[in-house]
Amino acid sequence: MAAQSGLELQPILLQRLNDARMRSDELFAIIRPDALYDRPIPERHRIIFYIGHLEAFDWNLLRERALGLPTFHSEFDRLFAFGIDPVGGGLPSDQPPDWPLLGKVRRYVERVRRTLDDALTAALISGAKNGEFPLSLLLNVAIEHRLMHAETLAYMLHQMPLDRKVRPAMRPALVTANTGRDVASDVSTEIPEGTATLGLSGKEEQFGWDNEYEGHEVRVPRFAIDRFRVTNRDYLEFMKAGGYQERSLWSEDDWNWITKAGVNQPVFWKKEGERWLYRTMFDEIPLPPDWPVYVSHAEASAYSRWQGKSLPTEAQWHRAAVGTPQGGERAYPWGNQTPSAKHGNFDFQSWNPVAVNDFPAGRSAFGIDGLVGNGWEWTSTVFAPFPGFERFPFYPGYSADFFDGKHYVLKGASVRTAACMARRSFRNWFQGHYQYAYAGFRCVEN
Repeated sequence: MAAQSGLELQPILLQRLNDARMRSDELFAIIRPDALYDRPIPERHRIIFYIGHLEAFDWNLLRERALGLPTFHSEFDRLFAFGIDPVGGGLPSDQPPDWPLLGKVRRYVERVRRTLDDALTAALISGAKNGEFPLSLLLNVAIEHRLMHAETLAYMLHQMPLDRKVRPAMRPALVTANTGRDVASDVSTEIPEGTATLGLSGKEEQFGWDNEYEGHEVRVPRFAIDRFRVTNRDYLEFMKAGGYQERSLWSEDDWNWITKAGVNQPVFWKKEGERWLYRTMFDEIPLPPDWPVYVSHAEASAYSRWQGKSLPTEAQWHRAAVGTPQGGERAYPWGNQTPSAKHGNFDFQSWNPVAVNDFPAGRSAFGIDGLVGNGWEWTSTVFAPFPGFERFPFYPGYSADFFDGKHYVLKGASVRTAACMARRSFRNWFQGHYQYAYAGFRCVEN
């Protein structure tokens, strides 16, 4: 992490911050005004919280640590400071009247932006170095934090009834070369024994979150991995075979969860008579068979057991994604070229997934498809610190609060993941029973 101190503040960071704001503003614009106090996912705050949270986070991060600014609304600074991720099973019980009026929140947001922009512009012009941490480091944190919320907000809004959202002017549907071709679900590729380099080195001139450090090598024994992600078609076969009723496919904790919660299908699916529909952000459509299935870690694990396989470890996924038959490693599955639209379905190109074989240009050196974009991929690795881990002192709970044995690492990227987080070291994580993320999986045989 020390390498970040050598970075110079660049005007591009200010532009990136404005671009990230645009992403979050676009999301809030698709919600009908009378729905802004809704809670689409029981485990999460009401939407009004996130309108204030994104600015409060930037303000609390930058105000004292880099810009020396006085506070003007300490109550909102505290109220909107942190999101929630209940581990003990408790759900929030607040009601809409418990939150401030929208107009007051909007005025807070506008003033924070205006004040920060003026101070950041002045800091850029003067070149002054205020505070303990480089302004470039803190800006990267602010940018990626907001972009993460642009994704998590998307899947939260995905759960809202269609009549609570306003369809924006839609871009043309994403069209790719392989659309409509059948996907062979039983094709696997053997990966020879080799080394996976996880994480970032402190000497690298690249931003990374605290859980990405320190970089280290892991020896990975030979294994075989599915060439393609598990599709809706594949998962439907699991359901038809009684997968949700077969106790032997589920761990005790997972079985207790699905029986108590009544889970018997992916949360993005809907049964209408004898046919299955898929709930996109703005429509209900016939289930697309070749799109990746989005499920919880528990559901992915049960399917893998049904196949006589398992989920990959973080190191196995990494080896298959960026390793090469020659023994070296790439920056990305396709090579060292900067991520672009031809490499996968990510960086806000679309609201929806596409077929799992639609991006041959993103194929790895071992011939594995779709490793970045179209949905995160669950691993069997419990989210935990790497050797040499050090908390970000200005954001100590970002990772450490979730080293609890209940969260699992996800790799890759989703449809709504920004390109900057498609780096190979980035680690996402969710609890094993969380169904709402844009997350799927592929299987391995050891």
